[in-house]
Amino acid sequence: MTSFEDVYVLPDPRGYFAALEPYAYQTPGHAQPVCRALAAELEPGRRTVLDVCCSYGINAALLNHDVTFDELFAHYTSVEVAQLADIDRAFYAARRRRDAVRAIGIDVSRPALDYAVAVGLLDEGHSVDLEHTEPTQWLRGSLAGTGLITVTGGTSFLTERTFARLFTAIGHPVPVAAFVLRTHDYGAISACLQSYGLTVERAADTQRQRRFTDPREQQQAVATVTTFGEDPAGKESAGYFHTRLHLAR
Repeated sequence: MTSFEDVYVLPDPRGYFAALEPYAYQTPGHAQPVCRALAAELEPGRRTVLDVCCSYGINAALLNHDVTFDELFAHYTSVEVAQLADIDRAFYAARRRRDAVRAIGIDVSRPALDYAVAVGLLDEGHSVDLEHTEPTQWLRGSLAGTGLITVTGGTSFLTERTFARLFTAIGHPVPVAAFVLRTHDYGAISACLQSYGLTVERAADTQRQRRFTDPREQQQAVATVTTFGEDPAGKESAGYFHTRLHLAR
């Protein structure tokens, strides 16, 4: 896959949205109603949502605020002021939902986390790579009230190690809503979640993730999904990566 790594280490989200807009990136928009419905089921004492690979807190923005993903694209590709954080604090405060939940995020990008916390999207941001390191003591304490884990753009970079470390730190299994690219084998992670007593439901339908950046990327995606026994017709063959919801609970 084409790497967009550079857009995650900028001081604010404008570069992220500018880079992804030409490719019609849309997964967080598809995830919004799913995550809101699951958050509405959270019990008292477990009203914390953990977003893994959260970048600039986009999922938290869509979960806890009356805003659409298209509106975020319009916002971040039009604002040209220097002090964007001041504008964003007011932008999100005016749209905060009454049913907002506590949101914490994990990501390897410190700049993205700092921005999300600074503008009020995340209550906490933890810069940690759980593929290679154990959770910090601070993260362990923060995870105690977690009732839902979400991930919309990171499963291709994760293995079961991250989820095993999270569940060990939380101390009990929690639902996991993951939007997984069809080019990624989710089997090992799914088996890990099942080992903690969760049932993984694999949605029948798929959603577009983004357009391919070039013919080579498309060819590789078509070949990969075919190898996995999936039919690329009308999906990858039509020019888009596709994701599928895997809901464990």
